[in-house]
Amino acid sequence: MQVQAKAKALRVSPRKLGLVAGLVRGRNLTQAMTILEYTPRRAAKLLREVMKSAAANAEHNFRLDPEQLTVSRIEVGPGFRLKRYRAAARGIARPILHRTSNLRVVVEAPKPPAATKPPAKSKKPAKRKS
Repeated sequence: MQVQAKAKALRVSPRKLGLVAGLVRGRNLTQAMTILEYTPRRAAKLLREVMKSAAANAEHNFRLDPEQLTVSRIEVGPGFRLKRYRAAARGIARPILHRTSNLRVVVEAPKPPAATKPPAKSKKPAKRKS
């Protein structure tokens, strides 16, 4: 079962957030949280909060064990841009773009093993004694 959490308009650029997201894609949730706790980037804290939210969604809404979850997908996309201007030489205004990010984290629980049926007995016609 897949459970997701989203965050929009995070005040960090998508490129910086994508670098941190690459560290934890495909890992166990507890492992990923530990890695992000010791990653010295601001984006790591933001990603960790969204992963906590996804784990809480899985536990509360679907009664899944957070210890069993794995990070199946992390999607990082651009959000809106805050456009500012800075004064430059000769009365020129230079643009400054403060980029934001949209983040989506999908965690997945392991699938329970499917109940297997024993192989069906072949029905051969009985031999006739003559």
